[in-house]
Amino acid sequence: MSRKTPGRSHQITDRFIRTVCARLSANKRVRRNLPVWGRLHIDRQLPFLVVYRRPTDRSDPGTERLAASEASHLITSGQRSLQAGLAKLVQAVVETLGEPFGAFLLVELWSGRSPDAAAADDDPGGPGPGFRIFAPRGSRPEALIDTFQEALGRIRIGRRSATVDVERTSRWGPKGMSPIVRVTSADEAGCCVLGLEVNPFYQSHTGKAVYPLVLRELRRRLTRALRRGFYDFAHSYTTHQPLHYHMLGRRALVKAVWEVDRRLAEVSDSFDYLLQVTPTNAESAWRTFQRSRFERAPLFRYRPLPIDPVVCKRRLYEAPVERIEDPTLLRLFRQKQDELDRRVTMLQDINTPRFVHSSIQLFGDVDDGLGDLAGQLLERIPSRTRDDSRGGHLDAPTFARRAEEEVEYYRQRWPEVQATVQLRPDMGTGLLVSHGSLLINAHARIPAARVEALIQHEIGTHMVTYYNGRAQPFRQLYSGLAGYEALQEGLAVVAEYLVGGLSRPRLRLLAARVLAIRHMIDGASFVDVFRELDRLHDFDRRTAFVTTMRIYRGGGLTKDAVYLRGLCQLLEYLGRGGQLEPLLVGKIAAEHVPIIRELQWRRVLREPPLRPRYLEHPAAVARLGRLREGITVLDLIKGRRA
Repeated sequence: MSRKTPGRSHQITDRFIRTVCARLSANKRVRRNLPVWGRLHIDRQLPFLVVYRRPTDRSDPGTERLAASEASHLITSGQRSLQAGLAKLVQAVVETLGEPFGAFLLVELWSGRSPDAAAADDDPGGPGPGFRIFAPRGSRPEALIDTFQEALGRIRIGRRSATVDVERTSRWGPKGMSPIVRVTSADEAGCCVLGLEVNPFYQSHTGKAVYPLVLRELRRRLTRALRRGFYDFAHSYTTHQPLHYHMLGRRALVKAVWEVDRRLAEVSDSFDYLLQVTPTNAESAWRTFQRSRFERAPLFRYRPLPIDPVVCKRRLYEAPVERIEDPTLLRLFRQKQDELDRRVTMLQDINTPRFVHSSIQLFGDVDDGLGDLAGQLLERIPSRTRDDSRGGHLDAPTFARRAEEEVEYYRQRWPEVQATVQLRPDMGTGLLVSHGSLLINAHARIPAARVEALIQHEIGTHMVTYYNGRAQPFRQLYSGLAGYEALQEGLAVVAEYLVGGLSRPRLRLLAARVLAIRHMIDGASFVDVFRELDRLHDFDRRTAFVTTMRIYRGGGLTKDAVYLRGLCQLLEYLGRGGQLEPLLVGKIAAEHVPIIRELQWRRVLREPPLRPRYLEHPAAVARLGRLREGITVLDLIKGRRA
């Protein structure tokens, strides 16, 4: 924002006002720097404007960011010499936007006094979130004030609920400043005016610095509360009838969003995490383990790290995340930045004791509920079934040809699909989707009964969500939002069920992975876990080896618990009536579902171009209906419901 000394040439001119009004009349975005300091940002024609005037008698850090979170805002200096021009600008905006909507809402936001030093000594950050709504005496919108009071009262930060007071007064702006629009002029223009004073608990006791994490959380929660009030105003007083309050959020995105997205994606694309932690010598390690009569843990080799971790992290934190005004997107990008930091640290720590601790931070450990479920599955599912033995096996080239047919199906529906199917001799696991392409272990033998399930797991889920993510404006939707793995694997396992391929041996294997992770975290050795799977749970030795290798790769990887955990989460979500389609927009976590819906309401995200092929089959749709009735993982092994 500009910072200039006020003078005659730095006033808001009539030409500036005419330009703004012309763009608003044409429903074009306005984003203009103001003289001295500040900015006018109006995303499109909207029936409200949030105003913040920076005080001249004190420092007020952070408060302007509360206003900047809104789709229509004016941030400016409170210098007396500028007020006449600002009043003229606001009056013109009110008249221009009030005409198509029949009414307009003007909200001025400011901060109260910072907490004093004595209070800060006992309770840093002050008494917590608090608001005072100022409404002119005799103003019309009684119900609107109640809506704002209720919405603001829902705000909780740091286990503290917001206090909200309402004052009927002749003053609806900050002390020491003349009203930016007089009440009589506002009434004549069909404009409702409200003042909102915010307790600056996000500022230090000196009032010269902010607590950034507190401010970030307040921005996110306050913008949602204000949006609810704007929604009520639009429906009660204007011709604008949005279907959801999120539709009043920002659509246009500032340059900082694209820059951060690009930089984070470049860091994410600079390495393939799963390939880096996948042993390159799985076949020779298996033979060595056999020759030792399964008594000595094999040594695994890994690909050289293609990045310098220090340089990579420097590039990661050069992304100017703090410049993102939209609190929803700020949250997503902050999470991703933190996750990438942890992933780079993990890659640096491969084959060291630190690796497993980083893995737990990223993927979690095994809690009692998940561990107990895994134990029940291993107990109830017999070790010898014919579920996966019917029809023999396919070798890797034959399976690859079937996979190529499936990829071609999606390519016909969206030409941007550029996936390939590759046979790789250096893979320790059977199948893997990397950057939208399917990698197949060249030595793999695929049970014929599992072919369709694996196709829908890898291509119908992982590849589809990758390319749906590529269709979105943010690269993070295909590289993966923070913590996306559990929902991704839950979706993939549900896809196996929907095509009738989620066999009992498959569920038993997912349970074995959870059990192996719990033992690994508790200090068991590679040989100890292999023996338990082999002797106690009667897995064949090759399966026991691969399962144990997956858990101990890199130094101890807890990722494989996300399959069973994600399946539980998804069954619970569907049982509550959740829809499957929003989960396919890209690689997202369960906690991001409300955020994805918000961004879709705001028209920031596009409709995904690909729909899983299995949803075209009546049998899959019928099975999906049964999941929506409420089914647990244990129900999946009962009778024909699996």
